[in-house]
Amino acid sequence: MPIKIPDQLPALEVLGNENIFVMSHNRANNQDIRPMQVAILNLMPNKIEAEIQILRMLSNTPLQINIELLRLHLNESKNTPKAHLDQFYRLFDDVKHKHYDGLIITGAPLGQLDYEQVLYWDKICEMFDWAKTNVTSTMFSCWAAHAAVYHFYGINRQLRAEKLSGVYKHCTRLPKEELTRGFDESFVVPHSRFGEVKPEVYASVDELSILADSEEAGAYLVASKDKKFVFVTGHPEYDTTTLKDEYWRDINASLSPSLPVNYFPLNDPEQVPANNWRSHGSLLFSNWLNYYVYQITPYVLDVDGPFSEIGN
Repeated sequence: MPIKIPDQLPALEVLGNENIFVMSHNRANNQDIRPMQVAILNLMPNKIEAEIQILRMLSNTPLQINIELLRLHLNESKNTPKAHLDQFYRLFDDVKHKHYDGLIITGAPLGQLDYEQVLYWDKICEMFDWAKTNVTSTMFSCWAAHAAVYHFYGINRQLRAEKLSGVYKHCTRLPKEELTRGFDESFVVPHSRFGEVKPEVYASVDELSILADSEEAGAYLVASKDKKFVFVTGHPEYDTTTLKDEYWRDINASLSPSLPVNYFPLNDPEQVPANNWRSHGSLLFSNWLNYYVYQITPYVLDVDGPFSEIGN
């Protein structure tokens, strides 16, 4: 089954040209099934690019998914047209009375700021707490993963002296874990971050399990044992050229970035890299939707009472 997105969203045409099954709003309205309700809080500057990357990951599932794009405030974006935000995004304040099957909170280019310095820190903490009772399972990506771990468990990330950038080999830790079901024994994932939480720090929290990690990149996939929260420190949704674009962006900004590890052929930034992480990324999102959302979520979402108690 497809993901259902608004008819005019740019991702509809892009993903359709990639032979990815998406369904317009009008077509989906003719089907009488209970689709999954998934919200995406998009904190990335280039929101259209991030939309396409995440929707691509959500597309390989037998479930029909209704997508709702969210933002925290009405501030204008330097990298996304105002008309796009006005047409396709809803304010969190306007939907916080609702319940969702799943929620994805993206990363943000805030890796070197203290959390309390982030202008919308109080608002995103409100959303974190809201998700505990209004969402079956929430996936936090990169910066949002570290921010949520800090908010819920008091664990603060360390800042690396040099940005972790590249494609790194990972291994799963728990053979029978549903979120990594079907993963190869080793797989690769792109990372692009300054923040880091050591595996032993995650392991010190009884409520958390490390599901996959890397000798070079550290903990990659961490989840709460009740399946409520999933913390993803890497970027399985990245396009083939995203790390390349980031590298040249930083070069042009005179930031002297290091070459992304295990990425460019022959370590030549003029060469075209190959994508060898997309299949794992699609499987991760499919497993999350199936085992952490669909198998747990109630059939009726908008009900009274704490959401965490529904369907138990």
